[in-house]
Amino acid sequence: MASFNPPPSFAPVEDDAEGAVELHKLNSAIEHSRNALLSWQKPDGHWCGELEGDSILESEYVLLQAFLGRMGDPRIGKCARYLLTQQNDDGGWGNYPGGASEVSTSVKAYFALKVAGHDPATPPMLCAKECIHRLGGAESVNSFTRFYLAALGQIPYSSCPTVPPELLLFPRWFPLSIYRMSAWTRTIVVPLAIVQAHQPVKPVSSTLGIKELFLRQGAERESPACARFQGRIFSWRNFFRVCDHGLKLYERVIPLSWRRRAIRAAEKWMIDHFDGSDGLGAIFPPMVYTLMALRCLGYEENSPEFRWAEKHLDDFIIEQNDTIRLQPCVSPIWDTAIATIALAEAGLPADDPRLVAAADWLLEREIREPGDWTVMQPKVKPSGWAFEYNNRWYPDLDDTAMVLLALSRTARFDDPVCQASVKRATALLDGLQSSDNGWAAFDKDVSNPVLECVPFADHNAMLDPTCPDITARVLECFAAMGRRRDLPHVEQAVQYVLDHQEPEGCWYGRWGVNYIYGTWQALLGLSAVGYDVRHPRIRKAVEWLMGCQQASGGWGESADSYQDRALMGQGPTTASQTAWAIMGLVATGEARSDACRRGVEYLLETLKDDGTWDEPYFTGTGFPKVFYLRYHYYRQYFPLLALGRYRAAVAASQTEPAAAPRVLRMSRIA
Repeated sequence: MASFNPPPSFAPVEDDAEGAVELHKLNSAIEHSRNALLSWQKPDGHWCGELEGDSILESEYVLLQAFLGRMGDPRIGKCARYLLTQQNDDGGWGNYPGGASEVSTSVKAYFALKVAGHDPATPPMLCAKECIHRLGGAESVNSFTRFYLAALGQIPYSSCPTVPPELLLFPRWFPLSIYRMSAWTRTIVVPLAIVQAHQPVKPVSSTLGIKELFLRQGAERESPACARFQGRIFSWRNFFRVCDHGLKLYERVIPLSWRRRAIRAAEKWMIDHFDGSDGLGAIFPPMVYTLMALRCLGYEENSPEFRWAEKHLDDFIIEQNDTIRLQPCVSPIWDTAIATIALAEAGLPADDPRLVAAADWLLEREIREPGDWTVMQPKVKPSGWAFEYNNRWYPDLDDTAMVLLALSRTARFDDPVCQASVKRATALLDGLQSSDNGWAAFDKDVSNPVLECVPFADHNAMLDPTCPDITARVLECFAAMGRRRDLPHVEQAVQYVLDHQEPEGCWYGRWGVNYIYGTWQALLGLSAVGYDVRHPRIRKAVEWLMGCQQASGGWGESADSYQDRALMGQGPTTASQTAWAIMGLVATGEARSDACRRGVEYLLETLKDDGTWDEPYFTGTGFPKVFYLRYHYYRQYFPLLALGRYRAAVAASQTEPAAAPRVLRMSRIA
């Protein structure tokens, strides 16, 4: 293990520096946490921590095995044992551990347990049934849960919203084209449309059914998403409900040749998107529907397509203590980029072999082939990085910006090969800036709110709207490339971020929980491109951050803040959220403030002897109000990054006034 080196760009922090944490404690903590993070690096230079989701993953995996006729599969029992460990005290299951019980999540978990052979008369099952009844019964589940229930014979397909495969035949300019939907919805809708067109039913025995979860007799034949009108006589939601009724009539009379053409188009799209991906979309939901769709299309289980799809789904399995849990996807690009930045900020030289290995690993994974985004933006040339190991159709703009930041902190940055990648990826970011001047996750201008009213849009993820956290990260990335506010599109992005500031002074966090995450990134992005940190809007954000600090010195926020604005910045303290707040303060010249010092002391006090922090809470966001994540490495690289930046800022403040975050390296392409 290499010995500890202080950052070469700054003088050492003096022990008596006003407002600073004791130097030896800070250096020791950085060294120990840095060494722990380095010990997790893979031999080829990358990092990949576990990505934890909620119980729907295990539930849907069990229900998939039942659909495939594998009732004796031993993995079912192992998933069921894990499900029981996730049950809330009130009997239900939430969208994250400790979260309020949610009806769709709870119904799927109960059904999975019955499939696994659990007696409905046992206390956990009775308690679950009572909770589901309190939540409105199984008739209240969302659209995607209904498809599972229909496939296993619990409800008819008429109670599910129609997802016609003819969507694949719409031209790209049509408002209901799949390319007007978010990337993740697109990958779900295509295989689901195949399933819905075939309407397969693999009924479980009556003893394994869930009739007891419905509150009203015959309620399993009703569809709140499709049949009931709400609010005004005319609204887009009611309009699409009428359309859904019309589609159900249409499916009874549609010429078979038309339907076959649509199914063939959906099949071709799905199979084509297998190429260069670790599963369709490389995320759990479409990968499950892919297996169901392949079964509907007649693919045998020993066919290359079926085996490919199943292999990538099973790669998400983590077996431990006779239980199975599943990841929703994996995060190697994201983890590697942030770990690289953290280690560089913690004093690892840019030419350290471990940073160079990480940079080389990232450079090898630049996407150089056209993807889905090129359908709507054909002039934007391929580049960027995905979130997962292989997902060539979907470069992630947030990951792309983070990778560019990581590369700028390594000795590889000045190499011609790296500079070529940087130029291509920066052009991708330029080309996918949306018309409102912000950036989304995957596409440009996938933001038509009408699509949120279609009956199968109740997963709160139909669109890929721009958001201040990704936009601010792109600004931070642009600053590392030498760009400032004198460039029109940079200034427009600055105004976008400012326009999305909340009245309280904070910013919404789309991809991290929640306002602490959004505020950290907004402050960092704005200050990086030269926005005056003394501006009243920045000071208001700083005051909000300081006002959220808890007595322990740390910060924390629950995912419940997505449901209730009164909970902004409130929740159990965590290492990652404390780190975000510290970095937000450092970015605005507050490194020597009492709040920043207390936050750093909180991290030092909670650091364990092995150089790691504990963090059992979910601080990542998949889909707000629906799906949350626990990145197992957030607890490590974000605190390390915060401590490194704090040390550098305090050292700099001893000789010069507080300034915006430094730009370590400058690209020649600015």
